[in-house]
Amino acid sequence: MHPALQPIEFLIGTWTSESAVGHFPTINDFKYDETIYFEEIGQPLLNFKSISKIGERPMHLESGFLRILPGTSKVAFMVSHNFGLCSVEEGSVEGCNIVLESSGIQRISFAKDPMVTKIRRTITLLEDMKLEIKTDMATTNTPELTNHLIVIYKKNSS
Repeated sequence: MHPALQPIEFLIGTWTSESAVGHFPTINDFKYDETIYFEEIGQPLLNFKSISKIGERPMHLESGFLRILPGTSKVAFMVSHNFGLCSVEEGSVEGCNIVLESSGIQRISFAKDPMVTKIRRTITLLEDMKLEIKTDMATTNTPELTNHLIVIYKKNSS
């Protein structure tokens, strides 16, 4: 393992949701299942993949990289979403808590409105060795950061 990964090594492995709920002022609340993967490949970053489903129906897919600046607590999360959004989120890791906020968001020209304009993601390793990820977003219809997703995961493997 790359030595720079030590502050974020708690993420390495496969995580499956125990509870996953989504809501936003412009949509109906929903529950879903999600599996996320953080894989170490000998560089100062983790490969990332997320697969969400409602029942057996695939819903959402994300792929990207969580990179740490060696010797610091600075991290950047580069994520592509299957609905045509790409985000760069930057922030820091303190203990077992990572807070990221979008520094750039791009989307394909024919993506569905409304446009996502800002993302804040908080990743926390809980005391019971479960992982919580809260995702807040703002859109062209809802300009203030508003909670969109809260997921609690259990670790399947390292």
